[in-house]
Amino acid sequence: MIQLGFVSAILPDLDLKQVLEFAGESGFDCVEVMCWPVGKAERRYAGVTHIDVANFRKSDAQRVKELCEETQVSISGLGYYPNPLAPDPAEARVYVEHIRKVIRAAELLGVGVVNTFIGRDQTKTVDENWPQFLKTWKPLVKFAEDHGVKIAIENCPMSFTRDEWPGGRNLATSPAIWRRMFNDIPSPNFGLNFDPSHFVWQGMDYVRVLREFRDRLFHIHAKDARLDRDRLNEVGLLAYPLEYHTPKLPGLGDVDWGRFCSVLVEVYDGPVCIEVEDRAYEGSLEMRQAALLQAGGYLAQFLP
Repeated sequence: MIQLGFVSAILPDLDLKQVLEFAGESGFDCVEVMCWPVGKAERRYAGVTHIDVANFRKSDAQRVKELCEETQVSISGLGYYPNPLAPDPAEARVYVEHIRKVIRAAELLGVGVVNTFIGRDQTKTVDENWPQFLKTWKPLVKFAEDHGVKIAIENCPMSFTRDEWPGGRNLATSPAIWRRMFNDIPSPNFGLNFDPSHFVWQGMDYVRVLREFRDRLFHIHAKDARLDRDRLNEVGLLAYPLEYHTPKLPGLGDVDWGRFCSVLVEVYDGPVCIEVEDRAYEGSLEMRQAALLQAGGYLAQFLP
């Protein structure tokens, strides 16, 4: 059965209890809980800490479990999306160590999935990044295996603006790269947190991949994207992607959610979490909560 939820990053003004209470009162089944290190956000939608995993103990996990039981809302996964392949080795080590802390917290909570990025040195090709990918991720995936946790990699290219250009900060952007990843690290604990919106602006089929990678689908993000064809005709595909596309709520962009969900429900049984990055709905907490309700109501018509 599909569990409909949302990503907690859009509610930074609420604590975990308030997030879960809102989810329960609003009819959501689950929440992907953000676990960034406490401190200043490094980019938009990052830096949100609803569970601080820095010194997370069994007693902390017990309190979170009690909140989930009280609200009847489960945690679909723990989320932390840095760049573990950052070109500065010291920076990359910080991210990798925190991923390990998130994995440990997931084990204590009995949450089976940690959602993150592979990372990338944006100045290098995929082939040039590959040795560091293997060096970083083989031990991380083994660590996750040892703790009974699955790693779900989101397919966001992280190449939207000038500071991420040209290669972006996440390798796992396409089926060709996924096949190579899973061939070189064939662990059953290594898979995808798939977001169809990232295929829209790349001109890729977001439905075809569902059947091929059905065994690697550990988590789904529900976000939409609206492609501005007039703007694209002006600037071309080689412009920064945010120049010609806009993240939107599900139903307000170019994803055909009926077509997507008709296949998804045949191949996948797990959480689908709404990710709000639609600036038209970000003016206040109330508007962001309304965005979640609107998106949830829209998606519910396509899900059992």
